[in-house]
Amino acid sequence: MLLRENIPVKYIFGKIRTEIIMVSVYAILIAIVYNNFHFTRISIPIAVPTILGTVISLLLAFKSNQAYDRWWEARTLWGAIVNDSRTLTRQLLTFIDTQGNDEQKRLFCQRMAKRQIAWCYALSRHLRGEDALQGLGRHVRQEDIDHCKQYRNVPVALLELQGADLRNAYKLGWINEFQQVEIDRTLTRFSNQMGGCERIKNTVFPVTYSIYIHFSLILFITLLPFGLIEFFGLAEIPVVIAIGCSFFLIEKMAIHLQDPFENKPTDTPTTTISQTIERDIRQMLKENQMDAPPQAIGVQKQSKVFYIM
Repeated sequence: MLLRENIPVKYIFGKIRTEIIMVSVYAILIAIVYNNFHFTRISIPIAVPTILGTVISLLLAFKSNQAYDRWWEARTLWGAIVNDSRTLTRQLLTFIDTQGNDEQKRLFCQRMAKRQIAWCYALSRHLRGEDALQGLGRHVRQEDIDHCKQYRNVPVALLELQGADLRNAYKLGWINEFQQVEIDRTLTRFSNQMGGCERIKNTVFPVTYSIYIHFSLILFITLLPFGLIEFFGLAEIPVVIAIGCSFFLIEKMAIHLQDPFENKPTDTPTTTISQTIERDIRQMLKENQMDAPPQAIGVQKQSKVFYIM
């Protein structure tokens, strides 16, 4: 999970800036009409918005839970990618004897391990609708990039290259049949995890459900001043604004969480996770690039977070 030291208030309320302005103007208008023009018959029983608000609260709670389940599933899938990336590298380094002077075996392990790093970055960018080929030249050979250019799904192309190299290693006698099966199972898990992420990405949250909740929320905010004006007077204005902001924030939270691969601050931190995978794999390969800053590896600078596995 991600724990942020602080979340800027400007960012939070910036998401509902338009709604805050509209609710404020509306609440002030109702207060002016009631107090200055003495239209006292516009008040309604408080029970009406109360009942409607209770129903909307239940619907928003359900939507928020479903959205969080999607976000958490995405995070779980990427947690599995971290573990299996380490497993793949460990299998390569332990199954293939690289202790001697056989440079080909050592380069083979490095090639497959670095291609796994490239796969993580490519999958991250692929899920976000960005150019998945960007930055791959740091990890794979040009011929691998040329191969990937023939595919719309770059991570699939990289997994295909991993499988081809695994087959060649078996034919050369570098690994036995059991070891080939075990590594192939690891590659299959990567394919399953990628499919799970794509399922979340491509399965749209029911639009009608969101529209109905939003319309019901607007109706609730519309009726709320009429139910509070008789009891609160001018104090109705801040009360309506506070209640309206609370409901709109919950709605926005659910909307943001339901799409964890949209490159927003609330998304699953796939770039940060990919950096962690790169760091660990390079350490296992005994390379001295453990603490390379994000700017040095072509990754956008991100806000300060604590990453907990």
